[in-house]
Amino acid sequence: MPDSPLRVGGFVPFTSIDYPGELAAVVFCQGCPWRCGYCHNPHLLPARGHQMLDWKDVLAQLEQRQGFLDAVVFSGGEPTAQAGLPQAIRDTKCLGYKIGLHTAGCYPERLEKLLPLLDWIGLDIKELPQHYESLTGVPTSGARAWESLALALRSGVPLQVRTTLDPGIPAQHISRLCRLLKDMGVQDHKLQEYRPTDVPAPNPIHLAT
Repeated sequence: MPDSPLRVGGFVPFTSIDYPGELAAVVFCQGCPWRCGYCHNPHLLPARGHQMLDWKDVLAQLEQRQGFLDAVVFSGGEPTAQAGLPQAIRDTKCLGYKIGLHTAGCYPERLEKLLPLLDWIGLDIKELPQHYESLTGVPTSGARAWESLALALRSGVPLQVRTTLDPGIPAQHISRLCRLLKDMGVQDHKLQEYRPTDVPAPNPIHLAT
């Protein structure tokens, strides 16, 4: 049975900041199993949104940008929540693009299968594993995220780890987390500024319908 079509909640046709050193487009995948209070894209949390885009239309836009862009980043939401992601990545890779993935590491078994297709990973590590549930609302989320980190490190795919400085996370947790990541071999760890939920994030650009 073929993979399901990708559920797309937004599309940014040009960015210089979402894939290090490359000009890229960003595909925002709809749906996420976690409910972090500081989520920057809450409209992407439900499995289906109000402004869904057709993946074929997005792919057509990417075809038109061949030779102008270097990479395509699949973001979200949580891209690995979708069965259609592997085929969407293959479709995009066939156009000659490098592939980036923004993920929270929710599904390590799915990430492991994607690793051979990826050129760069941006992985959110939110807290020490034993404290994840207070952020995500999911008891097993810490173990899953840190398993994804171990898989990404072993793969050798270029990796950036990001941690949002939620004011509810004790400073000593952040210090321990930074030390642990360094000990594991993480060379690129970015501490992200916390943005309150009442401060809107920039909206993705949607394709005209």
